[in-house]
Amino acid sequence: MSEPTWINETLYPGWGQRFAVKKELARVTSDFQEIVVFESEHHGRVLVLDGAIQITEGDEFVYQEMLAHVPLLTHGAARNVLIIGAGDGGVLRRVLEHKGVERAVMVEIDGEVIRLAKEFLPAIAGDAWTHPRAEVIVGDGIDYVRKAPDASFDVIIVDSTDPIGVGDVLFTDEFYENCARILTANGLVVNQCGVPFMQSEELQQTSLRRARFFPRVSAYVAAVPTYVGGFMTLGIAGKGEALAAPVPVAVIAARAEEAGIGGHTGYWTPEVHAGSFNLPPYIARHLPKPDLG
Repeated sequence: MSEPTWINETLYPGWGQRFAVKKELARVTSDFQEIVVFESEHHGRVLVLDGAIQITEGDEFVYQEMLAHVPLLTHGAARNVLIIGAGDGGVLRRVLEHKGVERAVMVEIDGEVIRLAKEFLPAIAGDAWTHPRAEVIVGDGIDYVRKAPDASFDVIIVDSTDPIGVGDVLFTDEFYENCARILTANGLVVNQCGVPFMQSEELQQTSLRRARFFPRVSAYVAAVPTYVGGFMTLGIAGKGEALAAPVPVAVIAARAEEAGIGGHTGYWTPEVHAGSFNLPPYIARHLPKPDLG
């Protein structure tokens, strides 16, 4: 029996993980990054951008559910949702599961990611690409946010790579200032802030930037097996009262039932939702101290 071929993740210079490759399905160098899709031994199909694992079929539901359901159900009345990045379509699919969402706009800068996801990872997005409430734009999310009208979205979900390369501009003052401008009075913005055991500065710096434009800044966690190093942290910031106090489990459950997602998730539950905001001290210390004055 021949030895398997391996793909090594290159996110961290001194530590990593590797996947046994059953079959490489695509390897493309787009205008923005190198994209690889392969069939793995244990995780199903895997999407890799510039050497960093983005999504696997095996555990994508954890990340996608927590990135979409938590902000929408914390808000409680989101009608217009903007998604930046998320080229595999999984976040778009979960947002559209909410019956109350009237419009979901997705802006992905790299059309090759969308093309390859449609071809090789079709189950992740399902029919989201052609859903009547969805608008999919291949374009620059920074530019879209810069030009969008004031108060035009209730929730903004940023599913980007880490703040290097093509994802770097999604972690700037200008971006968060414009996010605050285009959100409605009770609007929320959420974005991945890395694995704080390995990337604590990402959560810290992103939270400080958001705090310049949002009165309430917080974070919650999800345990995604593929994102090695412990909890993945999702930073969330709000303009109004949605983050003023924890939302009771019973309220979250009632909102989920009304939205139509009750009982249809693999990771998210009302209890997990509420508990995810209870941060271990090694993570919580990287958030800005609340202003008690």
